[in-house]
Amino acid sequence: MNNETTANPKKQKKSNLKSSVNDIVMVSLFTALIAICSQIIIPSPTIPFTLQTLAIFIAGGVLGCKKGTLSIVIYIILGIIGIPVFAQFGSGLGAILGMTGGYIIGFVFTAFITGLMCEKLGRKFWVLILSMALGLLVCYAFGTAWFIVIYSQKIESIGLWSALSMCVFPFLIFDAAKIACAAIIVNRLDKIIKF
Repeated sequence: MNNETTANPKKQKKSNLKSSVNDIVMVSLFTALIAICSQIIIPSPTIPFTLQTLAIFIAGGVLGCKKGTLSIVIYIILGIIGIPVFAQFGSGLGAILGMTGGYIIGFVFTAFITGLMCEKLGRKFWVLILSMALGLLVCYAFGTAWFIVIYSQKIESIGLWSALSMCVFPFLIFDAAKIACAAIIVNRLDKIIKF
């Protein structure tokens, strides 16, 4: 046991409080970053893209598993209770229960997987790329399954290939670019900031 800690419990308590405040600030900051990036839309001839997942990748990479996931959960709760934080200022339970709501829930898995792998394997560039890609793959799987169920109930039966053509394939290149950017940002931050 650390003699300094046992000799000075007030100092330890102050250190724990400072750490807790820092955690709250960081989680809040990344929740706000995700909400802001959700509104940044890059137009395209077919489907507009947002920077939402870029912020989620960075949150998982910087904050780690627990805090990164917590920032996403808070973001989702804010949206559900009516604060317009989802893409195009969307909000409400309807956004979650709608056809693309599964992707929003899938963001939780993306942050969790990214953060967990970074905690276990470090923040080397290849780890970041792999962890973000795996997190996105799970998000795609969860969101696409959800889309198929809701689309089939509300409109007509839809197959996996058609769902992927609508919800995943158009986003692959742009999401790959976001993974590369997020990995560079987290890797550089890791060199100058102690997470």
